[in-house]
Amino acid sequence: MIPPRKPMRVALLFGGASAERDVSVASAAQVMSALCTLGHRVDAFDLAKGRLSPADAERVMRAKVASTPPDPVRLPTVAVAPRLVEEMLGVDVVFLALHGGVGENGAVQAVLDSAGLPYTGSGHLASAVAMDKDIAKRLLHTSGVPTPEWVLLRPDAEVDDLPFDGPVIVKPNAQGSSIGLTLVKGREDLSEAVRAARRRDTDVLIERFVPGREFVVGVLDGRALAVGEIRTEGREIFDYEAKYQVGGALEIFPADVPAALDDELRSLAVRAHESLRLGSYSRVDFRMDDKGGIWCLEANTLPGMTATSLFPQSAQAAGISFPELCERICRLAVRS
Repeated sequence: MIPPRKPMRVALLFGGASAERDVSVASAAQVMSALCTLGHRVDAFDLAKGRLSPADAERVMRAKVASTPPDPVRLPTVAVAPRLVEEMLGVDVVFLALHGGVGENGAVQAVLDSAGLPYTGSGHLASAVAMDKDIAKRLLHTSGVPTPEWVLLRPDAEVDDLPFDGPVIVKPNAQGSSIGLTLVKGREDLSEAVRAARRRDTDVLIERFVPGREFVVGVLDGRALAVGEIRTEGREIFDYEAKYQVGGALEIFPADVPAALDDELRSLAVRAHESLRLGSYSRVDFRMDDKGGIWCLEANTLPGMTATSLFPQSAQAAGISFPELCERICRLAVRS
């Protein structure tokens, strides 16, 4: 008879001061519920506020994700709460329900590494590389993972002639959840799109837009999960509102695709994950053009973790329930 696994003491770290704070709070609420259901002890920590009382945690986690990202002026002014690491010492694992900013760019991971605290997701270097879209795309290209052509605009650089034709995507170089992203069809709109992106990041990525079908693949412990397809009814891109509002998009898991395409997407997802040296899990996003070409858009080191987020849906379609997924992510962090 296999003995029951010992419950873990988990520090659930979320919130912070990034533009994806609302998404982080939503992830944390469902991760906490899932882990508690399995008998684990979970303490809530807001990256910008420190340890929360049970009452404060419940109040914060009742908030819904708005249709637009929070205005930077209403975000917390403190990026990382003082004494945060000291308050978490003694836990078995830190579950990172963080998205964007210092929570996903390797800064928090480096602090936890220095304190010897095991945490979920990827290490500090891989997190930093994946968050920097320009560097990540260079590594994907070198590893043979097709990615759309792009140029990087450094601070104060002007938009010159682009080395590719057609519509383009303009987005902050280090931001997630499609925040600050614009689909530009006419060159006359390019400068305004760059200004919008620069409100979120000084470096701006301009990428060739790939019209067609959109797919996502979760990767867990080195293996690809189920392929999912995103259909944005009435929209050309999977933007912030489509991602987080009911009815914003149709998410199909598993995707209705031929076996050969399913195999190709899953293989490319693992190759992208490995080329960026990511940790125990990630979500990799793709577009397929009208000729059947597959293009990798990016890899997410800390994808959304509500039960209906894309990565958990990819796991669910592969036979892994949401509570089991949360627990496996924790145990993989402890094992590594």
